[in-house]
Amino acid sequence: MERTHIAFFGRRNAGKSSLVNRFTSQDLSIVSDVAGTTTDPVRKTMELLPLGPVVIIDTPGIDDEGTLGSQRIARSLRVIDETDIAILVIDGSIGMGEDEKALLNEFVKRKIPHLVVVNKSDLNVAEIPEGAMTVSALNNEGIEELKERVAVIIRERKVRPLVSDLVEEGELVILVVPIDKSAPKDRLILPQQMVIRDLLGKGAIPVVVKDTELDIALSKVGKVRMVITDSQAFGKVSKIVPADIPLTSFSILMARFKGILDQSIEGANMLDKLEDGAKILISEGCTHHRQCEDIGTVKLPNWVREYTGKDFEFSFTSGLEFPSDLSSYDLVIHCGACMLGETEVASRYRKAGEQGIPMTNYGIAIGKMKGILERVIRFN
Repeated sequence: MERTHIAFFGRRNAGKSSLVNRFTSQDLSIVSDVAGTTTDPVRKTMELLPLGPVVIIDTPGIDDEGTLGSQRIARSLRVIDETDIAILVIDGSIGMGEDEKALLNEFVKRKIPHLVVVNKSDLNVAEIPEGAMTVSALNNEGIEELKERVAVIIRERKVRPLVSDLVEEGELVILVVPIDKSAPKDRLILPQQMVIRDLLGKGAIPVVVKDTELDIALSKVGKVRMVITDSQAFGKVSKIVPADIPLTSFSILMARFKGILDQSIEGANMLDKLEDGAKILISEGCTHHRQCEDIGTVKLPNWVREYTGKDFEFSFTSGLEFPSDLSSYDLVIHCGACMLGETEVASRYRKAGEQGIPMTNYGIAIGKMKGILERVIRFN
């Protein structure tokens, strides 16, 4: 499920943590009169009425001091990469300073929807910036209005469809889910869940099978609108699915959903241009226990070597680890990014683009190496 990431920024003692606790109606963050109580970004995944599924993030003060303070500021600024809606909290008794103005400029530059909130309205409030709203976390004033304004932003956000725009009500879609040593025990991975839910919402008919039963399913069901598979099974599945049935993967649908499909296709073409000794970064958005058949650290490097006939230097990152400086790499191959929000994914691809580093994703790279890229990005 795509969750809206709502992050609270501001100086120390501006009341960010108190406001977050009021906003969520939970004691999410520790509150103290001591400046710098929040030392690391605090994240909370929750369902919040009337906003729906969200991730709330409380950040350290952007005016922290000392060596550790600089590190805390860096972590706060790093949160901008994953922020869908930014809430800039200003201490009403002090007003807006240069730190806040710099943050606002960054939000505007990245086109991040944001609100300026003047906290401590129960005190003597300094000049209120144009367009800002006033609240008092102490007295629980203005909190519901803040929620409503955030809800408006969420409703106005344009969310790309995952797969529902590619099918019609009543059409049958086969989902191929291989069950091997690297598959999570007794559960489906998030992209598979998301595709099933989107198809059900459209009124389409998803049929889930293992790759070993795909040919049986095709022989028993009626007309199939589309086959969606785990990218790892492209080689096997593409030989079974008739050419007149559209074939794609969960990873490619995620690239389309996140808005980075075209850039990923361009990045995959770099596989034909790499020289021996090139450096490739393989990055995953989540963290998990590595298996003997892990796709990121084992299968992909082997497929790349097999496809190119060359040897490369591979590096690996996971979770929120993603280098700001990509200049030492010749190519970045990213996972489907199901665990990352659209803003985070766009930020990573933007960094690669600004530094001139080609970037693609698992499904598109595998489609390229299996010789079926044109087929798996043709959805009709």
